[in-house]
Amino acid sequence: MKNSPFDLTGKTAIVTGGGSGLGYAISEEFIRAGAKVVITGTTEPKLKNACENLGDKCNYVVNDVTALETLPWLAGYVEETFGQIDILVNNAGVHLKKPVLEVTDEEFKRVIETNLVGVFALTREVSKYMMKRKTGSIILISSMAAMYGLPLVAAYSASKSAIQGMTHSLASELSPNGLRVNTIAPGFIETDMSRKALEADPDRKERVLRRTPLGKLGLPQDIGFSAVFLASEAARYITGATLPVDGGNSVGF
Repeated sequence: MKNSPFDLTGKTAIVTGGGSGLGYAISEEFIRAGAKVVITGTTEPKLKNACENLGDKCNYVVNDVTALETLPWLAGYVEETFGQIDILVNNAGVHLKKPVLEVTDEEFKRVIETNLVGVFALTREVSKYMMKRKTGSIILISSMAAMYGLPLVAAYSASKSAIQGMTHSLASELSPNGLRVNTIAPGFIETDMSRKALEADPDRKERVLRRTPLGKLGLPQDIGFSAVFLASEAARYITGATLPVDGGNSVGF
């Protein structure tokens, strides 16, 4: 990728929740594009194992995005230890699938604190450093649950819908200072969890594939490719956008 607009050589990225799933795939593609990656999460063995697999361009910091008081330290520590933060991917999140009448206030609050409040707080702290240099790419992760109504996920849908609104506002405020803020909205991606869920419910799997024009599930790597694009010079004139990576599911019928 040398001299390619997609080349991330010399860049340093933070990927929250980077020890597994989509965060791992994003980290892997960043490294393939030449970046150094600092992954964060709450489980050290998972982070350590991920870094061992990803190689010497990966480092980790144990951190919980809901521990808001630690986030200024996290941003400063990464800057001082691994170099200036060029890319932030707010990937860490929690899901809750439960009938709305059974969702407790504490459960709803936990989803919002993780998927929205923590995302905002870390973005704010990292932006303080990026603003000094007048450059940086911030990527948030939304969901198809923000695109249309899905039952049983009121808290999750609320958090991901808010992410898209916040992306618009952050881009309007930060982009005049050189920061780009964009969101990826993954569709149905083939992970161990989704594969098991769909195989256990053939009718649902059939519905998912029927309304997906490309007729198949996405791969975690597809989200990684999209993140590389949004983080790179190839997307230098893109900010405030939500990129559905869903095989057309959000427009299928």
